[in-house]
Amino acid sequence: MSTESNSLVSRRGLLRTGAGLLLATALPPLPARAAGASEYRIVAAPARARLAGDSRPETDVWAYDGTIPGSLVRLRQGEKARLVVENRLGQETTVHWHGIRLPNAMDGVPGLTQPPIRPGGSFVYEFTPPDAGTFWYHPHANSLEQLGRGLAGPVIVEEREPVAVDRDLLWFLADWRLTEDVGIASGFGNRMEAAMSGRVGNTVTLNGRVSEAEAVRAGERIRLRLVNGSLARIMALRFEGHRPVIVAIDGQPCDPHEPEGGRILLGPAMRVDVMLDMQGEPGRRYGVVDDFYDGLSYRLTRLAYDGRPPIREHPLDAPLELPRNPLPESDLAASERHDLTLQGGMMSGMGGMQGGGMMHGTMGMGSSPVWAINGMSMTGDGHAGMEPALTFQRGRSIMLVLRNETAWWHPMHFHGHSLRVLSRNGKPVPHRQWQDTVLMAPKDVVEVAFVADNPGDWMLHCHVMDHQMTGLMTVLRVA
Repeated sequence: MSTESNSLVSRRGLLRTGAGLLLATALPPLPARAAGASEYRIVAAPARARLAGDSRPETDVWAYDGTIPGSLVRLRQGEKARLVVENRLGQETTVHWHGIRLPNAMDGVPGLTQPPIRPGGSFVYEFTPPDAGTFWYHPHANSLEQLGRGLAGPVIVEEREPVAVDRDLLWFLADWRLTEDVGIASGFGNRMEAAMSGRVGNTVTLNGRVSEAEAVRAGERIRLRLVNGSLARIMALRFEGHRPVIVAIDGQPCDPHEPEGGRILLGPAMRVDVMLDMQGEPGRRYGVVDDFYDGLSYRLTRLAYDGRPPIREHPLDAPLELPRNPLPESDLAASERHDLTLQGGMMSGMGGMQGGGMMHGTMGMGSSPVWAINGMSMTGDGHAGMEPALTFQRGRSIMLVLRNETAWWHPMHFHGHSLRVLSRNGKPVPHRQWQDTVLMAPKDVVEVAFVADNPGDWMLHCHVMDHQMTGLMTVLRVA
């Protein structure tokens, strides 16, 4: 394993590897612009950000409220939120409140759930979040470019009672494809990339900035909220010298457990909350390393202990488990069972397939889709008249068998619901894990269950944005 330090790779190196890296670390979460306790005004507009470090030029980006990531939206569980989104871009947009179980009309899919927000226009999103946890918001219009140029922000829905930790930190992770002069590289919608792993960048940021270390103190307990806002990059994070405990996945509390193999796996759009008891030595630094891609390991940041003595001799004597959210439990014995098979990609022979494909807004990626679900391709971001692949009666228990017949990884995101992950490749999934974005390795077969209790037409799609745009998307209806 080669662990690199933070420096921009050469253009030749980028072309050779497709994933050279620049290191980044945490800054304090940004305050949101609140008009009231649960009322926010969020403006999408061009901006500039110093992504590559204080010694490098600023980058032209698209941002919410002029910051990368966008303003932190902090809501309360069970309390109504009102969010006014204003569009100052030169193109239409929407906002999807990723992972929040909200009414269909507030889901942010253009044409399917709302008219797009035109330049100079605005849209009011109103909903009451039923679940506490870590979520995020991003466009669902021209998703590949708008997200790739910076439009993304975190959402924290606070528990009704505070959780016993010394600090609650947010690390919003994203990667960028930057040129040598630190501009955002063109080439969104490259068809060859879309048929493989998508647009993986060459610069990784944490809370939108490059820095050397995250300051910690011995003896403290930190709740660390990890959000992967990348277009395509999958991450596997190792905390050297520490034993993080996963307490929530995609905003939903699970049985506290250490990650398999010591690595926290984060696909695009996923969130993982961990508890970290800081048991390192005062004055020392410990690396946080992402080694998901073979031969491309890099140090994301360092945990930098100050020199003071520990604030306590032993870990905080408080439970790690978070309070559960009010998720409806499926009746597995009475569940309807449906198969959804992911198909396509490079070498699959789909490049010329037209049959049955529903196509819309492929952004110049060619005249035919690259991916399909059950032989059907829906391309773009969503539009009016999208026919559902499956229709569920409201209140029914549903089991989906997701089959990845491709040679590529796919984080599959289902809008409006959380999914109980039952099994993976025939083996039960432990720790009572609920997810809205299920990361599937090549050839994986994953069983998930949910209650179809939220009426409307809901997107199910891969959150590698190139894959979504070129066909790996469908609609499931709850009627």
